[in-house]
Amino acid sequence: MTRTPRAALAVGVLATVLLSAAPAQAEGPKVVTTDNETPVLYDDQRGGNASGDDPAIWVHPRDSRKSVVIVTAKEGGLRVYDLRSRELQSLKATKAPRRDGAEGRYNNVDIAYGVRLGGREVDVAVVSDRYNDQIRFFAIDPAGSAAPKPLREVTAPDQRFLFSKDRDAVDEEHTAYGLAVWQPRPGVSYAVVTQEGATTLATARIVEKNGRLGYTDIRRQTMPATFPLPDGTTWKPCEEPGVLPHFEGLAVDQRSGVLYAAQEDVGLWRLPLPLGSSKPTLVDKVKDFGVEDTYDEETEECEPVDPKATGFGGDQLTADAEGVDVYYAGGSSGYVIVSSQGDDTFAVYDRQGANKALGTFRIKGVKGVDDVNGSDGLTVTNRPVGKYTKGLLVTHDEPDTGRNVNEKRDATNFSYVSWGDVARALKLKVDTGRGNDPRF
Repeated sequence: MTRTPRAALAVGVLATVLLSAAPAQAEGPKVVTTDNETPVLYDDQRGGNASGDDPAIWVHPRDSRKSVVIVTAKEGGLRVYDLRSRELQSLKATKAPRRDGAEGRYNNVDIAYGVRLGGREVDVAVVSDRYNDQIRFFAIDPAGSAAPKPLREVTAPDQRFLFSKDRDAVDEEHTAYGLAVWQPRPGVSYAVVTQEGATTLATARIVEKNGRLGYTDIRRQTMPATFPLPDGTTWKPCEEPGVLPHFEGLAVDQRSGVLYAAQEDVGLWRLPLPLGSSKPTLVDKVKDFGVEDTYDEETEECEPVDPKATGFGGDQLTADAEGVDVYYAGGSSGYVIVSSQGDDTFAVYDRQGANKALGTFRIKGVKGVDDVNGSDGLTVTNRPVGKYTKGLLVTHDEPDTGRNVNEKRDATNFSYVSWGDVARALKLKVDTGRGNDPRF
């Protein structure tokens, strides 16, 4: 991998930031519905400290009805659901297989297809573990939802920390956070990982190590934490002390090798891979980009210095910008979907060219299912899966406010939405070809 010198890259980033705002969209969010959601997870001792965060869809290669949804539950580990959102498996966030291993905290998940392991190709759930600053790997049973236990861990022992020099540094928790898989060609897979509380991104090549999976060839890139504004001033997003405006939501366009990365208090970036090979572009900014805030130690919140300030942001994303994924619609066409957590909506951008903003939507629950609130991670597939013959979108919901939820507990879950409904509402394309799946 070639790496652009950091100073030169920073100049390029600053030059690009001011030129790349998405065009304004006057029309309000469209509404799509869901009647399918997973069981509620509770982030308390009784609930196993399970807080839902990020989903991934594994598509069965022959019988789409056996496809599964895999989600992270932080200290609660992983959950596997079928297409009716029924729980198939619950995996604890066990100690990492390392001499100084701690019990895990699983933050984000993505799927790597066709990874070489034990003399055959397997599909793997790739997971970021914050409490061990590493990547962990779970082989997916080819039987999918028909398997008694669809996942089994295959992480090699004593893998390197991604961002930390030692265990003491890991315990400061500026560790592995967001994650996406990049598969540039058959037989080659990388994980792209973000760092919590910092602006660093990293890639690591996934490799077999003595019959299990690990990683090597870690490369890092530091993204901006301050931004020039059109009025000649410089802006730094407000964060709690010791924290920089970090990234979480990631998605790789497997056909073009482009990484889409959500910097939560800044906006959506487009970065060609490998990291450092070309200038990043800030595709769209959150609405309060450029607004000066101060951190209140008592409330632990950032408050605007001038409540009437409007800043220099876009009109699609209300901080935090969170989950990101790519919908493939044939050839070079398709869409980038981003969770606008601050206003419970989702923004859609063109996959081509300058990633023009195409509109927003919100998700309304029907038939006893609640509306989607404060979504974090999301995932989408254009492949037909079960009754979702035009593709499936799965999104995190926090807090879950359904009629059976205990309002005194921190409740989260995940909702399933037909891509056909999203496409109809926003007049988007539907294409059920192979998408990003290298098996077809």
